[in-house]
Amino acid sequence: MNLPQATRLATFRNRIAGWMDSQPVQRLIIALVILNAVTLGLETVPAAMQRYGELLVFADRSLLAVFAAELAVKLFAFGRRFFRSGWNVFDLAVVGIALVPATGSLSVLRALRVLRILRVVSAFPKLRFMVEALMRSVPGIGSIALLLGLFFYVFAVMATKLYGAAFPHWFGDLGTSLFSLFQVMTLEGWVDIAREVMTLSPSAWVFFVLFILLATFTVLNLFIGMIVKAMEDSPSAQEVQRQLAEEIGALRVEVRSLREVVAPVTATRTVD
Repeated sequence: MNLPQATRLATFRNRIAGWMDSQPVQRLIIALVILNAVTLGLETVPAAMQRYGELLVFADRSLLAVFAAELAVKLFAFGRRFFRSGWNVFDLAVVGIALVPATGSLSVLRALRVLRILRVVSAFPKLRFMVEALMRSVPGIGSIALLLGLFFYVFAVMATKLYGAAFPHWFGDLGTSLFSLFQVMTLEGWVDIAREVMTLSPSAWVFFVLFILLATFTVLNLFIGMIVKAMEDSPSAQEVQRQLAEEIGALRVEVRSLREVVAPVTATRTVD
């Protein structure tokens, strides 16, 4: 391929890439993703499948073909740059799963078609920002998860030793105690467990209250704090802060210049 042909091809690919990233195309893709979510939901309704089953299946296959064509066009337009974006790879994986024949041992993949709805995340910048912040907080969350695991293990051993003999259905062994404490941590029905244990051990409320304070309120708040900190430290948030600082600085300059213009006029009127 000579140079002019290569240049024309590169220009054409750049135009296609710009067109794919344009707002009208992106809005159309978002609308189709939402439509696909609706059709997948209707497929779970027996009455809808009985009446519109063929139409829903046709719509699902047609939308899948559109998504596959979109990715093919993006691969042509962006080339290797396509794989530099994790969101493009995510879209490719989600659509690729739907393209695998769901027969035999792969029939479970039919249920994974609903993952196409997650493409909405990659279409909205704010949703992408939140997911990226969550991914950046994973190392910190891992440390907090380890701390939470240590709390669970210590309290599960204590519960098994203290209450296992009297309440084997709640704390008979380590695994049962871990599951019961997880239920207590979610604050779902923990009062019933605590009151049952307190019938034989009145001081058991100290154990449960201490566990809830440490596991539920303290450690889970650390999770939230870690995610919020990651969102504040993200490049997108820093860019927004930088733009706001620049705009505030420009406004201050304008206000200062207006004061310099208005001050002499005000002084002259005062003298008069």
